[in-house]
Amino acid sequence: MRIFDPHIHMTSRTTDDYEAMYAAGVRAVTEPAFWLGQPRTGTASFTDYFDSLIGWERFRAARFGIRHHATIALNPKEANDPRCREVLGVLPRYLAKDGVVAVGEVGYDSMTADEDDVFAHQLALAADAGLPALVHTPHRDKLSGTRRSLDVVRESGLAPERVLVDHLNEVTVDLVADSGCWMGFSIYPDTKMDERRMVEVLRRHGTDRMLVNSAADWGRSDPLKTRATGEEMLRAGFTEADVEKVLWHNPVAFYGQSGRLNLDELPGFTAEATTFAGNSVLRGGSGE
Repeated sequence: MRIFDPHIHMTSRTTDDYEAMYAAGVRAVTEPAFWLGQPRTGTASFTDYFDSLIGWERFRAARFGIRHHATIALNPKEANDPRCREVLGVLPRYLAKDGVVAVGEVGYDSMTADEDDVFAHQLALAADAGLPALVHTPHRDKLSGTRRSLDVVRESGLAPERVLVDHLNEVTVDLVADSGCWMGFSIYPDTKMDERRMVEVLRRHGTDRMLVNSAADWGRSDPLKTRATGEEMLRAGFTEADVEKVLWHNPVAFYGQSGRLNLDELPGFTAEATTFAGNSVLRGGSGE
């Protein structure tokens, strides 16, 4: 089973996760910029974080045989913090970087006026940069938030096929399916969607424009939920070709619109001397 996880926060994961993901068939990931769990206090905090997404994390993933890509944005939650608004001014520099395949996560957290402004501004940046956009739907009042998100997307002029609307469920999928945007689903152990519910969505809606991710953030999550969903699809009667379409070809098609995907095969972990800023991910041998 070949897997491209289109939304996974590897900054919050360990090297054990990378090894397990590789063994499960994961060969590529996209890591969206997101909230780190506590407020950031200024632009420099973001630039260090963005630098790590396009530098260190890409290096770390490659050491474990996985191609790493990123999306860059000011996330919806921190769009409400005036200390963070200056980040919008540095985004164009990062949107021009290799390995940045979309603007995201953008969208809503609490659906405030500040979030409206930042969302629309960043969709305009996506259009200017020729990049697709990854839209985060809010965890609260999701149906209203999804409707409002689609309104903003329409107003932006971005073609729907260049927009992925994420964190969907059975209540919101019809809206996004009708809009022409891509549909993303985060599969979690005990929140959002699980793999059995996801299979029922696929039975009703088919596999076109469908992306499945593990998100795998700081909370209780599982970076192997993509694999679990593929296995559940097979048990439910979907073909291997259906599974590969959802878990590989669809994310490749969506993020491929950036022109920046690198899917060349990498070996698994090898004890090379290569380093990134002096760090090789290696430790001393046993007993050292």
